[in-house]
Amino acid sequence: MHARGKRWIEHWDPENERFWEETGKKVARRNLWFSILAEHIGFSVWTLWSVMVLFMGPQYGFSAADKFLLVSTPTLIGALMRPLYTFAVARFGGRNWTIVSALLLLAPTILAAIAMEPGTSLLTFLLIAALGGVGGGNFASSMTNINAFYPEKHKGWALGLNAGGGNLGVAAIQLIGLLVIGTVGATAPRVVLYIYIPLIVVAATCAYFFMDNLASMKGDTKAMREVVKDPHTWVMSFLYVGTFGSFIGYSFAFGLVLQNQFGRTPLQAAAVTFLGPLLGSFSRPTGGWLADRIGGGKITFVTFVGMAAATVVLILASTSNSLALFTVAFIVLFVLTGIGNGSTYKMIPAIFRAKAKVAISEGADETLEMLKARKLSGALIGLAGAIGALGGLFINLAFRQSFADTKSGVPAFIAFLVFYGLCFAVTWAVYLRKQQSEVASTRGLALAGAEV
Repeated sequence: MHARGKRWIEHWDPENERFWEETGKKVARRNLWFSILAEHIGFSVWTLWSVMVLFMGPQYGFSAADKFLLVSTPTLIGALMRPLYTFAVARFGGRNWTIVSALLLLAPTILAAIAMEPGTSLLTFLLIAALGGVGGGNFASSMTNINAFYPEKHKGWALGLNAGGGNLGVAAIQLIGLLVIGTVGATAPRVVLYIYIPLIVVAATCAYFFMDNLASMKGDTKAMREVVKDPHTWVMSFLYVGTFGSFIGYSFAFGLVLQNQFGRTPLQAAAVTFLGPLLGSFSRPTGGWLADRIGGGKITFVTFVGMAAATVVLILASTSNSLALFTVAFIVLFVLTGIGNGSTYKMIPAIFRAKAKVAISEGADETLEMLKARKLSGALIGLAGAIGALGGLFINLAFRQSFADTKSGVPAFIAFLVFYGLCFAVTWAVYLRKQQSEVASTRGLALAGAEV
């Protein structure tokens, strides 16, 4: 490795076994751990309002529909920020952008600390929540960056661990919210914010001292334009709406659903809310690990079937007013979203590696094709992450309308059930059919099904 300026790595060849064992592995792991830290804090800030709404009692004057709108806002902005954050890694370098993106988290956190009191208008809260969307962008830049550090055979584990560690930020801030409500009370939301402001500074400082930029990613502005032309981009983005969109949407909505459908107090809701994101985050690396060994397409298919089954149980629990069954089914659904998150992200680099192998077998240069595969998979990770996050917006809007019309989440769950059915049908049709090779060839989807 030769550095160009401070913390720039000129040569990076993770597919070379000797390079990986002697040099690459240690550097990649160091960048992975500090990427996880920054992304973890980003997720916490992004999902901040899933906690803040639990502090908003009657004195704030907001309806259930207002609160669902409030938690929907950062979901939307975070989704829109993700493509920009993906480009930022190529433009500024992974380390450099991690520092900047971490420091940007200070704005919504500090403003929330100033505004969080009864009498503040809904519009003001919506604007601050929108600024919190920058935390959602951190995921795209972090995943794109880490994807470039790891060889294909370790991507499922590395991307799953990176994303799972980041996703834990959702559970972490909800757990802190629970501790604050349980000790200080439901009238002290600023305590949560005072905890996170110094943590943001710590994440930015660690990125400054311990992370690196990869020169091979710098100046890569064409990958996104190329990847949008690939049919797999839209298939994988659709599937990611079902996995990550469900995870982030339910993370924002779980506490509000418990309060509005089962009459839970803020403390009672907070005592359960963090469990779903916590277990869903832990299961994400498992999904990547299983995909590495069994195949991403197979794991994704089984996951969607399980998510559909869990949604049926949620509908039954809602109609029978069974809080215990509802809670268990919702937590199982979270675990399945985590597994699906890991398996779908494993599928993305596998698809482009398979395409590269086809090109190499036809005489293309191996080094250039593998580099291209890494760039395209990084671009798709950013794009799929953005589109997938929009699923979180749709989930919260569906809940908002469902409770406004019927004071129940059942109509929303029925819609989610239909969608999960479409997801497992698409997974089977594109990646698991025996005739896949012929179909893929006729549609220009040249890939090796066994790898995906």
